[in-house]
Amino acid sequence: MKILRPLIPLTVILILYFALKEGVPYLGSQLHEGTWPVIPTSVMKMYVFFIAVGVLLIFTFTDDGFKANIGPFAEIYLNPDRKIIRFVSAVLVGCFGAWVSYQYVKPTFDAPVELRSIHPAPPSNAKMWGKTYSIGTLKNPLREDKENFAANVKAGGEVYYKNCFYCHGDRMLGKGPFWDGFTPVPANFVDIGTIAQLSESFVFWRIGTGGPGLPSEATPWLSAMPVWHEFLSEEEVWKVILFLYDYTGHSPRVIEPHH
Repeated sequence: MKILRPLIPLTVILILYFALKEGVPYLGSQLHEGTWPVIPTSVMKMYVFFIAVGVLLIFTFTDDGFKANIGPFAEIYLNPDRKIIRFVSAVLVGCFGAWVSYQYVKPTFDAPVELRSIHPAPPSNAKMWGKTYSIGTLKNPLREDKENFAANVKAGGEVYYKNCFYCHGDRMLGKGPFWDGFTPVPANFVDIGTIAQLSESFVFWRIGTGGPGLPSEATPWLSAMPVWHEFLSEEEVWKVILFLYDYTGHSPRVIEPHH
């Protein structure tokens, strides 16, 4: 039974850990209405460190306590007759360390916790297709072509379903075949908070320059949006924009000039 003696301080540490992790939020929810936030991971690490050190100091403070709690480990690692147990314990410790390391580096599809701007301010000018565009005054040249409006919308739909559908989906809900492989997830154009709040010049800049074209102050964006001006023509992008607004039933935001 001596070999089980070190399990006592370990059990105390685990009890105190779960008391913090589950007990503190529960107590907070009882004292205050609504959802109570959990203890931040960085704070939990500090608390658990001090708890572990404190518990070990208490249980190893006396000579008898030290021998009772450290003795089994010394028996395993210092006794020549304990080769098999020593090997198994070393493998288990190594596997546990590998598992902890993997938890820190494994890919995740959770949204970044950092604050970021959903619709960052565009630059005053953007260079695409070998030209420089003034984003503040840029307008969709195809929108006023009423005679060919339906044809341009149809052509924009063809471009969309050949290039954009895979991420943004057939119904533009941001859930195409590949949507769950990205963080943040592709934009939902049907949502009133996306293109309905934007001018066509903004959407033109956003599509044309993609994720790499986002300003540094808008990071961390982690956007997988391609630089579409390297794959599509200027006219194709304008047609896609016509299709986006026509399909969703939204109207582009119009920025009134200041007098």
